[in-house]
Amino acid sequence: MSRPVRILAFGDNVVDCYRDQNLMFPGGNCVNHAVFARRAGAVTAYIGAVCNDDAGRLIRQALIEEEVDISSLRIEQGQTAYCVIETQDGDRIFVGSNLGVSIIAPSRADLARLSDFDAVHTGRSSHVDAWLPRFAESTKVSYDLATVHTPKRIDQVAPHCFLLAFSAGGATYKEALALAQRGRIAGAQWSLVTRGIEGALLVGEKGICEAPAKRVDAIDTLGAGDTYIANVLVGLLDGRHPETILMEAAEAAAKTCMMSGAFGHAAPMRVDLSNMMSLEEIYRTTRPARAPAEA
Repeated sequence: MSRPVRILAFGDNVVDCYRDQNLMFPGGNCVNHAVFARRAGAVTAYIGAVCNDDAGRLIRQALIEEEVDISSLRIEQGQTAYCVIETQDGDRIFVGSNLGVSIIAPSRADLARLSDFDAVHTGRSSHVDAWLPRFAESTKVSYDLATVHTPKRIDQVAPHCFLLAFSAGGATYKEALALAQRGRIAGAQWSLVTRGIEGALLVGEKGICEAPAKRVDAIDTLGAGDTYIANVLVGLLDGRHPETILMEAAEAAAKTCMMSGAFGHAAPMRVDLSNMMSLEEIYRTTRPARAPAEA
């Protein structure tokens, strides 16, 4: 492209709380995506909701320092979303969470901005599936299904997607390929499966492309998958060759594994964890953002 790729990330955010270190880091799939795509050379913006508390101010300031446009960031009453994390041998373990004010539907002003961008990124953690048809009317859609591999959900999301991403650490190559092809057959233009230390594969109009991971002595793997997806999206929008895209994404993900938190910006942990819920409770009780008919 003759100008930098432009990407809008819409949806979830958290502060990742490392209780053993008494530290918190800005994060969440869409916040991470906005930052990593910016670091990959894109012009990015983030739309989401935080509160005017220590966690919300950390997210806001980190995005400003990372040169992400937050002109549409909402400041709400309540509590900024948080996730409690432990690390074991460099791997991150999710202990519990509270989504706070982070689940929002796009406003008319948010929707009006979409056509200014080459793509909008969101995912399962943002709970805005009902809005995907509206997103796709205005721009390309990138969606992270993470560990959700059910055919029903894939069939619902894929038809609206330019890029559909899955996380499948521990899957065999055959299983990962079948998953990627399922996303493609269901309607996604490109289907990406990340497999942790086993690398990743990308299925699209030019066939199947795969690349190994870059092996490092990881400090913290949090954000590595988001790094990979962001770099792949930037590369695809920029028209680069799939092999080059995957190799560059692997390099970027390896760098993420060499720092604490998703993209740094540590601060002393000042979060009330008394309302922490288990991940099972989160998935069972979270209501999606209001649908277009309710807006």
